[in-house]
This record gives sequence, structure tokens and C-alpha cells, in this order.
Amino acid sequence: MPKAIAFGTFDGFHPGHKFYLDAAASHGDLTVVVARDATVEKVKGRAPRRNEDARLADLIAAGYNAILGSTGDKYAILSEMKPDVICLGYDQEAFTEKLPVVLAERGLKAEIIRLSAFQPETYKSSLLNR
Repeated sequence: MPKAIAFGTFDGFHPGHKFYLDAAASHGDLTVVVARDATVEKVKGRAPRRNEDARLADLIAAGYNAILGSTGDKYAILSEMKPDVICLGYDQEAFTEKLPVVLAERGLKAEIIRLSAFQPETYKSSLLNR
């Protein structure tokens, strides 16, 4: 079975996240990489509401194979896992622009797909976490 990988903050796991991860899982044996607190703060300009251990525990409790991302090289997991498919959320931007270059530099070949949204006017973390 192909290996798939998905990334996110998952600060308050909601139906939009479940839709994204279930869609990603349809592309292979899925590993979910949860953003570290320091990374969230750097990318979003604020700390997550829930710490990385709580966010990781939510995904594991929901039945996903989830791990914490790297505190250093954000792309290290790609070299470790060698995924066949990288699944991006519809609005995911952090660390995505360089993905094709990073894959080529590391001698990796993975299909990069952008998944559709599930009711983004309702299930979007920035709206739910106000």
C-alpha cells in the first residue's frame, strides 16, 4: 500500500480536520504530522490554544497514526518516511511552496495533492477558535 502523509496544527480537532485526514487516508497508509508548538507560533504569530501533546493525543484518540513534527528540519520526516503521496489541506501554505524542490534535493518522488475543503465557512480553525 502507498504511504501517505498529512500535516497540520489541529488546534481543536473538528469535522473539517476529520474530512481532510480521511481524504488523505484514501491515498495510502496515512501518517499525520502534528506541528510543534514553536512552529505554530512562528508560522501563525501566536501560540496554539492547546499544546502539542494535547493536539497529538486528540488525533491518536480519533484513530489516526499521528506523530509530532521536527523541531529542526521541517522536511526531515519526508526523508525518514519516503511517502508516495503528500496530502495538503485546501488552505495549507506553510512549508508547501518549496516541496517540489525539497523532494528533488532529497532524491524523493512523491505525488503532492491538495485536498478539498469541507464546509470551510463553518469548519475552519481560525473561525472556530475566535
